Amino acid sequence: MSELFGSGRIVDLIVVLMLLEGIALFVYRRRTGRGIATLDWVWNLLAGYFLLLALRAALIHADWRWIALSLALALAAHLGDLWRRSRV
Repeated sequence: MSELFGSGRIVDLIVVLMLLEGIALFVYRRRTGRGIATLDWVWNLLAGYFLLLALRAALIHADWRWIALSLALALAAHLGDLWRRSRV
């Protein structure tokens, strides 16, 4: 278990699960016309993805610039999500 976290592989596993979640949401919406509209969850999922990248970079002791870039992209996705929601 220590290796799973120390290597950052736990983040890879979570990212795969997030990708499957996104695919499931998209397919369900496409087939049934019900469920959450794609743009209502994409920005949120992107923000979470970039936060996970920052976590992975920190776990593997990557250069601080990679962590900062990932956090900045998470902020941009979060602001995009807020902007989109405020326009509805």
